[in-house]
Formats: sequence, structure tokens, C-alpha cells
Amino acid sequence: MSKLRGMLSVEELEEQVRSGEIETIVVGFTDLYGRLVGKRYDPEFFLESVVSHGSHACDYLLTVDMNMEPVPGYRFATWEKGYGDVHLVPDFSSLRRASWLDKTAFVLCDVYDGKTHERVPMAPRSLLRTQVERANALGFEVMAASELEYYLYEGSFREANEADYRNLKPAGWVIEDYHLLQGTREEPFTAAARRHLRDSGVPVENSKGEWGLGQHELNVRYTNALAMADRHVVYKQCLKEVAMQQGRSVTFMAKVDEDQAGSSCHVHLSLWRDGQNAFAGKTAFGPVQGSEVFGQVLAGWLRYAPELMPCLAPTVNSYKRYQAGSWAPTRLAWSFDNRTAGFRVVGEGPSLRIECRVPGADANPYLAFAALLAAGLAGIEEGLEPPPMFEGDVYQAGELPTMPTSLRDATDTFEASAVAKAAFGEESVEHLTHFFRTEQAAYDRAVTDWERRRYFEQI
Repeated sequence: MSKLRGMLSVEELEEQVRSGEIETIVVGFTDLYGRLVGKRYDPEFFLESVVSHGSHACDYLLTVDMNMEPVPGYRFATWEKGYGDVHLVPDFSSLRRASWLDKTAFVLCDVYDGKTHERVPMAPRSLLRTQVERANALGFEVMAASELEYYLYEGSFREANEADYRNLKPAGWVIEDYHLLQGTREEPFTAAARRHLRDSGVPVENSKGEWGLGQHELNVRYTNALAMADRHVVYKQCLKEVAMQQGRSVTFMAKVDEDQAGSSCHVHLSLWRDGQNAFAGKTAFGPVQGSEVFGQVLAGWLRYAPELMPCLAPTVNSYKRYQAGSWAPTRLAWSFDNRTAGFRVVGEGPSLRIECRVPGADANPYLAFAALLAAGLAGIEEGLEPPPMFEGDVYQAGELPTMPTSLRDATDTFEASAVAKAAFGEESVEHLTHFFRTEQAAYDRAVTDWERRRYFEQI
């Protein structure tokens, strides 16, 4: 395959710096929320120093809450330890133009401990790298794609904040699922996003209206799991910043309004060996023809995804998306080309893959991919077999087990999970558990609009 438009080698970056085409280098990594954090560099200093020595950032970035406040209770970084630095090592396979920014390049980093010179295990990119390395050790390459949905609003992020995020005006006013006329109305934003992603090393397949008012989906091409997670975070950053440039706002909340569809992050995954899809095979799984490995990964997802649920649904809001008849799954089942199932098998032969419909658009892709890989690899290692395929409306199948229905319950299960500890290590499970519990505690303290509307006068 030819080189993707917008991707850069260090040598090409040097040439573009000399010619004046690049004047800023953004160096970033994601925090546990999946937000990009980092620094902007002068290009000459980047080439002279960061290329060979990397960069640094405060280790508190892996322990702060959403408002950037240091959270007590972590072992990794504390006031007692002085909140030192982590070492950021650029992964130059992620070096690209940031087309939507003026004369800017962008590179993602792995996070290392400055003293041990080892990857920080609970950093999101580290967690995914470890699972990819587990798969590689078994002879597999991991291929993945994430399908992201989002809501587009008229008015800027600042205007939305000043309005306390109430009574926002969606870009659309009709249900726009596949609706080309409404899609045309939003094309000034969506077309810009498609072009900038394409020109920034994130090849686009298509975009379409979704089921909510102002809701859209923009899909990019699949690739290996680590590069796909990188594409995912570049995609979100690009869309947010393009919206800012247009005086608009976009949200990747899992459930932005109780009366509107949730926004998903459907994850397609397959394992490959020697350039061939290892899921392809002749064993019958209902109407599906697949390999033993396919069945084992599917069985691992069904058995262990509930134990890793906070990595797929990391916020309190995530669980409000799981409503019957809402296109989001509510029960544990697999099916063939059935959108009521949480695990939807699609394709055949070389294109056979499993679509996990559990994650919402709020998922951190590194954590979500790592969790699904951990569950699937456990299925291979344990030789699990999937249950029979479910046929019909999964929403109405009362005999099927339900997924966790709250972040609190999901976190308790995650904390006790032997599979999570074996895959991520006890230190990382403890760190992530504290992170998810901190998010739950913030919600528990909050007084919501719903409470005021319900109780202000009537109690």
C-alpha cells in the first residue's frame, strides 16, 4: 500500500521545516479520559532535541480529574512524591501533518518512567501495546477499526459552556439516519473534517447522518490496532478543532440527551497471521463459517468483556446509552448481522470480523482495544467455545444475561477480575479502579437538573 497522504518521516519533516511549510510540532499522548495532552514545540528545537531525546511531562497527567485537579489515593503520582516527570518517547510511525492547523505537524508518544526507562504500565498506549505484544507472541497481527458517532451543534464550545450546556441548538432538526438532504446541510463541517483527516494520515471511508438530531458518523479505514487507536484520537481532536474554527461545537458523549440516540464507538476486530485473516475457516458457528481462533475470541469476548466493562464504558453517562430499542446493546449475546446484539459478526472469509457494539463514543480507544484484546486472547489461551448464535430481537430475550448497568457495579467487577489482573497487571488494575471510582464519586456528589426539576417544589 502506498504511503498515506499527510504521514511524514523525520527526513520529510526536516525538509518541510527548512522550507517553512512546518512551523509548529505538537507532541502528545492521551490521559485516562482519552484526551490529548502535551506540548507545542519550535520545529528546530524539536529536530535538534526531541527527536533524539524525547520530551517530558508531569506525571500527574495520569492522575488528575477532568478539571485537571490532582486526585489523592493513587500510588503512581502523589504530592508526597512531588509529582515528577514522565519521559515522552515519540513514535515516529505516528508523525503526520495536522492539516486542520496552520503549518503544524503532530506526533504521538509512548510514556516511559524516567528512572526505570520502562513503559509506564497504566498509560493508555502502554496498555494497548502490551496486549498487541501478547497477540504478536501468539503469531497474530491485530487489525481493528472504530466507528465513531458524534453530535454537531450550532454555537461554539464557549457559548455552550456559558449556557451551562442547556438548550443547545443541534445542527439538524429531523432524524437524519442516511438522510442525504440533512447531510448536505451539515456538509460544510463534515466535508472539512473528511478532507483534513485524509490530509493528516487518517484515510476516510465515508460519512453519513445518524439517528439523532445533528448526529453524524464518519468512518475511517481499518489498520493495525495501535495505529487505529492513534487515528481515533487524531480524529476526535481534528473534529473538535474544526468545530472551533467554524464557531460550532461537537460532542462525543455516549448519551447527550435522554430523548436522542446515544453515540457509539463500534469496534471491529480480527486477528491475522502471515497476511491472512486468521478468523477465516470452515468450522460452522450457526450460519457463520470461521476458524477455531474466531470462535475462541468470540467466546472470550462474551465471557470476559463484562469484567473489563469500565474500559469500554468509562463514565457514568456511558451506561445511560444502554436502552432497549436504542441501537445500543443491553444483553450479552452474539449474532450474525443483527444490530440488537452486543457482538455482531459481519463479513465472511477474508473479511470475517466481530463488531463489538458495547463501547460508546466516550471510550478511550487504547483502553477499549486493550480490553477486547485481553478478553479475546483469554478465550484463545483457555480454548473457550462460544454459545449458540442468538436469532431474533436480543432486547426481548429475557433469558440472556444483562451487561453491567452502572459504572459503580462495573468497577467492582473490574477490580476483582483475574483476567484484568493477568492482562494489565495488578498495579494498573488498581490505578484504573481508582480512576473509575473517582469519576463515580464526582457524580455522586453532584446535584442534577433532574433532581431540581423533580424535587424543588414537590418535596
